[in-house]
Amino acid sequence: MVEEFDIVVRNAKTRFSPDKLLDIGIRDGKVAEISSKIGRGEVEVDAGGNLVTESFVNPHLHMCKVYTLQMIGEDALKLYQEHEMGSTMSAIELASMVKEKYHESWIYENARKALMLGLKHGVLHFRAFVDTDTKAKLEGIKALLKLKDEFKDIVDLQVVAFPQDGVLRDPGSEEWVRKAIEMGADIVGGIPWIEYTDEDSRKHIDMMFDIAKEHDRDVAMLVDDAGDPGLKTTEMLAVKTIKEKWTGRVAACHARAMAVYPEPYFRKLVALLKQAGMGIVSDPHTGPLHAKVLELLREGVPVALGQDDIADAYYPYGRNSMLEIAFLASHLLWAMTLREMDQLYDMITVNAAKVMGLKDYGMRVGCKANLVVLKTKSVYEALTYQDVPACVIGRGKLIVENEFKTTYHL
Repeated sequence: MVEEFDIVVRNAKTRFSPDKLLDIGIRDGKVAEISSKIGRGEVEVDAGGNLVTESFVNPHLHMCKVYTLQMIGEDALKLYQEHEMGSTMSAIELASMVKEKYHESWIYENARKALMLGLKHGVLHFRAFVDTDTKAKLEGIKALLKLKDEFKDIVDLQVVAFPQDGVLRDPGSEEWVRKAIEMGADIVGGIPWIEYTDEDSRKHIDMMFDIAKEHDRDVAMLVDDAGDPGLKTTEMLAVKTIKEKWTGRVAACHARAMAVYPEPYFRKLVALLKQAGMGIVSDPHTGPLHAKVLELLREGVPVALGQDDIADAYYPYGRNSMLEIAFLASHLLWAMTLREMDQLYDMITVNAAKVMGLKDYGMRVGCKANLVVLKTKSVYEALTYQDVPACVIGRGKLIVENEFKTTYHL
């Protein structure tokens, strides 16, 4: 009797078996079999010898701000990117003006547009940072929770309640974060480096951890996002994580000050990150400085790449294409060997999934069937061309097919 599957992907090249084409059988939303020849599929997809991998993961996107650049103008953008990022705080203060116009309706439409663009590019897992403070209140949270519910059968959308303007600097933000979590936001956010003193930065972290512990939530914070070697909130966050036994449940984004840390301090920080089980999300394309990505990877710290921004006050571009992000990172990190390309691909797939705490993610039997069938035969070609996948399979269903054709008349 011929075994039947919901979907069979034929003639797939995989990263773990690059010299042998395999078939992938999908049943009940999971990868059921991977072997040379398998039974029939209700839906059959021919990969044609091209690469098939896990779907892409975007662990850092300010989703309430996408497509707001024209609303806010370029002044914040200029400040964020100049003077070795010494004006980052001023840029954030200026960019916060957009929240005076926040409303659930247009935030939802913009965020949905960004999500659909991500689906086109094979991104099925998002961590959406959403401003939650005395200006934004819950407008962005309501929009993203609505979007999460709409796509709950297709996408992993983690909503982060994020006090962008600080907690001590913006009294009352703590309660808005708490309300957002009670409404259903998944992750407690934070940005402790923006506070005026180290004491306030520690209080910021403590206050957000209180909410996380009360509601049993993971934590994701933006840390040390300026070219100041005196910024130490990555360390503070790691120490708090260890103290509260929240190991493996905390992620830190940016950590750009790491680029100017003295080597002895960096080594101490690496030890703390490993003890805390903390992941780092780097976005080297959105600022002149970035975390020491390759060094962290060599030390065994999980590092992911994020889109960070799409056409907002901090970054004017963005297609929600993680292959594009990896391509840009390849240049900015000077990571251009084949081995480093594989590391970059990991940073937009398996590493990013680990940072997000995704369960049953992977290209293995028993994992959720979230896959991309690429139009290229290798990671090298995928990063070179950054083409959209031929098709995207989410939760065991064929959800996207990209068919583009060029005709030459010579």
